[in-house]
Amino acid sequence: MSGRISPRFAVTTALLMGTLAAGGLTARRISQPLALPLEQIDSNILGWSVVGEQTLPPETLKALDATSYLVRTYRKGDLPLELFVAFYAQQRAGESMHSPQHCLPGAGWEIWQQGSALVTVNGKEIEINQDRIENLGSRKLMFYWYQSGNRVIASEYLGKLFLARDTLVSGQTAGSIVRIILPDSPGANQEGLAFAAKLIPAVWRSFGRGI
Repeated sequence: MSGRISPRFAVTTALLMGTLAAGGLTARRISQPLALPLEQIDSNILGWSVVGEQTLPPETLKALDATSYLVRTYRKGDLPLELFVAFYAQQRAGESMHSPQHCLPGAGWEIWQQGSALVTVNGKEIEINQDRIENLGSRKLMFYWYQSGNRVIASEYLGKLFLARDTLVSGQTAGSIVRIILPDSPGANQEGLAFAAKLIPAVWRSFGRGI
């Protein structure tokens, strides 16, 4: 199953964004703080343990423009896993969170394989992005998705469509982008998907869901 959206759908979405903007509907937004800080996301997940947390440099924070964020390194044996979460208390329709497809190439990473995968959360299958990236001969496996208080989606364009609808219906536009990266080694795919399946409910708890 592919997590990519057709050009026709992208054009339709863009037209919808323009219509909403023209109607002045994008101004109706409600800031939604997190119920729990991102730092309270589990430090031990399926045998993965936190070995460090990082602070982003000022120029990166300015470009990210997030309400809050979390950058962590987990380790399981000799295998590291990088976690990145950026949370936005409110978003503006027509804008989008910083997709790895846009920011990683600027950091020297090439996305050489794009795809998607399914994870099972609370008995329901959820689609997330699964890409392979490379930089100077180092290959890694990346999973990422867009998560709000009531949904998880893989598509950036579908996220814009939901954002426009949420702006119109409720004004509640809080959301996050979640990304995990680990070495593209044997067994990494299963490890990454299992971690993602546990991480999604942990992020939801930060939103206040299930508390």
